[in-house]
Amino acid sequence: MSIRVLYVEDEISLGKIVKESLQRRGFEVIMERDGANAVSLFKEVDPAVCVLDVMLPNKDGFEIAEEIRAINTEVPILFLTAKTQTDDLVKGFTLGGNDYIRKPFSMEELIARIKNVLRKTENAPVPSNEPIRMGKFRFYTNRQLLSNGLEEKKLSYRESELLRILYENRNSIINRKNILDLLWGHDSFFNSRNLDVYITRLRVHLKEDENLQILTIKGVGYRFVLD
Repeated sequence: MSIRVLYVEDEISLGKIVKESLQRRGFEVIMERDGANAVSLFKEVDPAVCVLDVMLPNKDGFEIAEEIRAINTEVPILFLTAKTQTDDLVKGFTLGGNDYIRKPFSMEELIARIKNVLRKTENAPVPSNEPIRMGKFRFYTNRQLLSNGLEEKKLSYRESELLRILYENRNSIINRKNILDLLWGHDSFFNSRNLDVYITRLRVHLKEDENLQILTIKGVGYRFVLD
């Protein structure tokens, strides 16, 4: 069965090239040019992966990703972007993007990244309805929620995955490169900086319980201390 791709791109010539190239390689491609129609099309076609241009008319790729994540927390999302600012790319990951590729790009790179995010999704653990108990907190992986009994904090997709990885390796040192590979599939400098951001955010979320600590093991990685 062909892998169904939702491809949202407003550049006509680029869109035609990418769509035809993916189809020649066995993908089923559902293409949309207007960002305003992307989410309704997502609901209709139920794709295996979404490839979203960031700069789109009426609704940009980041907005589309945020709405898709409210519907489906698992489907891989890959951004196509001409943007180079770190803040823009961090925003994409925070909203639930799995990967990004800068324009101009080769089809070989795009296909490799699509296959990579699909492989990671297939191997990912199925989120449980039962919460994980962490000191004062309850962590609901299926809803990406962290609760202390009084209030709930909605985590981003990446924050939720990072917390799950840390918990599964609790009280042990986990190598930084291993975390990067698990979260992004590669350990680029940009992803390394993103990891620092997410670690800081999780520390803020967990700070009210002094028995929970994310320790930095210099030159190695992290240790999630859970007493």
